[in-house]
Amino acid sequence: MYKICYVTTVPGTIRTFILKCAEYLYSTGEFDISFICNEDEAFKNAVPEYFHYFPVRMTRGIAMDGLRAIKEMRKIFKREKFDLVQYSTPNASCYASIAAKQAGIPVRLYCQWGLVYVGFEGIKRAFFKSIEKMVCRNSTWIEPDSYGNLKFSHDEGLYPENKGSVVWNGSASGVSLEKFDISKKSEYRKQIREKYGIPEEAFVFGFVGRINGDKGVNELFTAMRDLTASNNDVRLMVVGKPEISRGVDMTLYSWAKECPKVMFTGYTTTPEQYLSAVDCYVLPSYREGFGMTVIEAETMELPVIVTNIPGPTDGMIKDETGLVVEKKDSDGLRAAMKEMIGSPEKRSAFAAKGREFAVSHFEQKTLFEKILEDRKRLLEQD
Repeated sequence: MYKICYVTTVPGTIRTFILKCAEYLYSTGEFDISFICNEDEAFKNAVPEYFHYFPVRMTRGIAMDGLRAIKEMRKIFKREKFDLVQYSTPNASCYASIAAKQAGIPVRLYCQWGLVYVGFEGIKRAFFKSIEKMVCRNSTWIEPDSYGNLKFSHDEGLYPENKGSVVWNGSASGVSLEKFDISKKSEYRKQIREKYGIPEEAFVFGFVGRINGDKGVNELFTAMRDLTASNNDVRLMVVGKPEISRGVDMTLYSWAKECPKVMFTGYTTTPEQYLSAVDCYVLPSYREGFGMTVIEAETMELPVIVTNIPGPTDGMIKDETGLVVEKKDSDGLRAAMKEMIGSPEKRSAFAAKGREFAVSHFEQKTLFEKILEDRKRLLEQD
């Protein structure tokens, strides 16, 4: 039996992107599975008893307690003698890659779900790029969750072209057709629209994700402010947790909070219900590992608008399932949103093609089968 340990900074990453796949691997009877992340009592109680949980305190962002986290992980790795350690998210990957190498873990897998340094400039960019390269050097194999980011990493010299791959068509965890159940769309749409007082004839744009600058919310709010000035029937539904200290223009944010045509729902574990209530999905992000919400929106038969960056563009087909605009371009974003409003036939064609594409390329159960094949390949070639 192979011993695998997953390491992330916060338990939310495990819950959202890892737990279902870990359960699938465990069900094969070939894997003993452990988790390392920040201590969280709710997570501890929710994790099935057949998994092992080792809490290690890790502060998000630049932190001074990294050496302690590395030391704790190294001790766990040496004691448990894992065959494979998989890590993702910036701080966890930095600490775990060092500790796993020092502990002599044979397979050190870096799941490169996003590149934080691409959102920075100058010395800060150079510093975080050097950390990214260090994590890649410490890893025996690297798996971005999109082909766009694999190419970007090779072009940036983060690791050589013979080191790294994408499993199947990408994404961290695929899309569950049981959760994103298209047969319930009409029911969900009615419920959510009634809850927020949205008339059926209103055109609603949707955004799902953390509300911060890197997600492009400044451009989204700017475009929406312009659209609402000339169109009384347009709405915006923002689904996610605010992180307004991270690059959000407070003037724009205040306008959005006060605008009756912009709805903030907060964080949810049922994005499929909110996506059902909108007519077009928008992700104007500056950087993404993949952009899971894009394929989730497509699965619920929505046309999409994304920025021209690796990740989101891997999850759609330009001019077939949606539109692509340049990042940080509120004028281009507004034009694309206006085009969607005025093109019902195009929206319908995008929606149908988008669902077909998402289901055939990113269905969760098939992805888990491909991940199983990949993990056994990595373990057996060691």
